[in-house]
Amino acid sequence: MIYLQVDNLSKSFGEKLLFEDISFGVHKDQKIALIAKNGTGKSTLLKIIAGIETYDTGSIIMRNDVSFAFLDQNPEYDESLSVLEGVFASSKSILKIIKEYEEAVVSGDRKRISDATDAMETNKAWDYEVKIKQILGQLEIKDLKQKIYELSGGQKKRLALANALISEPDLLILDEPTNHLDLDMIVWLEKFLQRSHCTLLMVTHDRYFLDRVCDDIIEIDGGKLHRYKGNYSYFLEKRDERIQRENTVIEKAQNILRTELEWMRRMPKARTTKSKSRIESFYEIKDIASSKKHDLRVRLDMKGTRLGKKILEVNYINKKFNNKVLLENFQFIFKRNERIGIVGKNGCGKTTLLNIITGLIPPDSGTIDVGETVVFGYYKQDGISFKEDQRVIDIAKEIAEVVIMSSGKKVSASEFLLHFLFTPEMQYTPVGKLSGGERRRLYLMTILMQNPNFLILDEPTNDLDILTLNVLEDYLKHFNGCVLMVSHDRFFMDKIVEHLFVFEGNNVVRDFPGNYSRYLEYKELNELKRKREAAAVNKPAKEKAVREKSNKLSYKEQKEFDDLELEIQQLEIEKTDMETELSSGSLAVKDLIEKSNRLKEILALSESKTDRWLELSEKFEE
Repeated sequence: MIYLQVDNLSKSFGEKLLFEDISFGVHKDQKIALIAKNGTGKSTLLKIIAGIETYDTGSIIMRNDVSFAFLDQNPEYDESLSVLEGVFASSKSILKIIKEYEEAVVSGDRKRISDATDAMETNKAWDYEVKIKQILGQLEIKDLKQKIYELSGGQKKRLALANALISEPDLLILDEPTNHLDLDMIVWLEKFLQRSHCTLLMVTHDRYFLDRVCDDIIEIDGGKLHRYKGNYSYFLEKRDERIQRENTVIEKAQNILRTELEWMRRMPKARTTKSKSRIESFYEIKDIASSKKHDLRVRLDMKGTRLGKKILEVNYINKKFNNKVLLENFQFIFKRNERIGIVGKNGCGKTTLLNIITGLIPPDSGTIDVGETVVFGYYKQDGISFKEDQRVIDIAKEIAEVVIMSSGKKVSASEFLLHFLFTPEMQYTPVGKLSGGERRRLYLMTILMQNPNFLILDEPTNDLDILTLNVLEDYLKHFNGCVLMVSHDRFFMDKIVEHLFVFEGNNVVRDFPGNYSRYLEYKELNELKRKREAAAVNKPAKEKAVREKSNKLSYKEQKEFDDLELEIQQLEIEKTDMETELSSGSLAVKDLIEKSNRLKEILALSESKTDRWLELSEKFEE
């Protein structure tokens, strides 16, 4: 069943063509990723499909019975609304019932709470309520009474994501859903979408996320659309094959053009039918030959400032904000060419550590000792402001007219911009006309142009396209200096860092020897071990004796007894997981868990099965 059909769609902004005559369909249950360079129309295309932006030519047809939700890259809300009102912005009837229940609880009106509770029971909304609490808890949306104008940009994005997921549409349209999520949230969202039956169309730069969630990729390149039926790994292979083919065609056309150009110059004025046909062919060949060839091996290798023996020593620093301790006696001595990643939940102190190291904020106690030869290059999460009328080339030249590469070769600012995918035309474009991703790319370039030898990167992958990330990764792998970075991009982290500072909460920072994938494996094994130990503690102490005397039970009873052991253990694990998930959200009322049908069912089953287990275990003692 087809949900959405896009036919011969074209869109331009002034003289800039984003895409032309592109066509594709979205079928039920497909999970599609949209890939393109920054500034080539990814977000615009999603907004056009969502009905927010207009288009020049073509058509978009969506089935009338298909519901959809759109997550904007920069969502906008009525600032006067509360978080609760923002969460339940959908018109779905069951969400209205749950919203009324939540508002009743907040009001404290017993009659209203009673009526709302009856409505929840009648419409069997408790399971839905639990699911909503799980989503809000995972995205750390806790204070439902808070006004939206009090939220940060990242909190608004998570609120908008929660709203999209809660509405349970047939078609989810997501623009960079992993931005402003920490790594735990991304892993949860990844699993949520894998399990979900919704159809998905999204833009993301997170390649692990893309690889594991999507099975279909659409690429916009040079205003044209290319489709790949597979995940990100398949896309990389087939894209390279396509580019190699296109480059071969261009090279052949350029060779033919030289011959045809000579013929055109000496062609007689009297034109025969045959010569006219050859002339038309000449112009077709000329168009192909003048096409831009793809450079598959963009390499950025700059000469860095020499690092001395002493790099950076962090000595027992402490820091707290509003009585919340973020760092306690943190210490570390950096060695030459170390590459360290920082991971942890939002608000746990990751950016605070970077700001302390770079001297932007002082520690409450402790010292930072920086080597004399260290030149920091600090890429901040919030970026910098450019003058809207300033041209890209002028910004680059203000930093350096010439950049020295590691080979000693000098390249002009314009040549250096080419490495960051700024074409000659774009270099003379005012900053005000750049997309958000292009601005981030320009900001990153201004940091690297200063030839730092100690790079500090705070979420460098936000809003950068995959092609730019490949260039940055290649640069960092060959960077002759130290790298310390915060990133939620697991693919990026795994390729660059060698060990991690893991902010585990309660001012605990673990120095983990390995990349993020290895840490995730370690964390999952520890969690599994914890659950097994918890389950083992809950087993009655008589278990061993019962097994030894199991011959006193009939075959049927023995089988039932063995099954009960497993079922009770599984129920305990499920109960623990559910309670943990519910407690991580903002519970509106203390007895919400008791009123959840599933949790009551688990408790009842656990009790009845335990009673039966005890009955069987005591049978042989009689």
